[in-house]
Amino acid sequence: MQVIKRRRANARTDYKKRVELLKGRLPRLVVRKSNRNVLVQLVKYEPDGDKVIAAASSLELGKFNWLPRSNIPTAYLTGMLLAKKAKQLGVGRTILDTGLSKPVKFNVLFAAAKGCADSGIDVPNSIEFDGQRLAGKHIAEYAPNAKGVMFSAYKKKGIDAAKLDALFEEVKKKIGSE
Repeated sequence: MQVIKRRRANARTDYKKRVELLKGRLPRLVVRKSNRNVLVQLVKYEPDGDKVIAAASSLELGKFNWLPRSNIPTAYLTGMLLAKKAKQLGVGRTILDTGLSKPVKFNVLFAAAKGCADSGIDVPNSIEFDGQRLAGKHIAEYAPNAKGVMFSAYKKKGIDAAKLDALFEEVKKKIGSE
């Protein structure tokens, strides 16, 4: 009888995939999305357990006047923020760790990786993304027609969701110049 590892039994770790990633001996770019935020980390393998080298959360974007949400523009900006921290630590190349997430084209996971790649971190992957979608143009176009309480969090913060793409460019410049 084969003993199933606890993390595999709980559907938390795909050990076969993990071993393949660790063979590359590169820090792993780990992206995790929740309902309210995006967390991007650089994780390095250590024999006594993985070590987080650098981390960036979408909550940190609040200081740039960006309302943290778990959408594509937020993931891209969070990836840029992590890349800035990683450069200070001397990390130049990573490998994307999708975890148990199903890799779907144009999702938050790849937006964060694209943010890292555009900020100078080498992420070996063929990440293609529509620039307008990264900037939140799709959200800005939808916002004027939205009904009910949609975008109410943006309104409370004094942010016009219809001008989200312009705000995105401002925040992107701030992160790049900081």
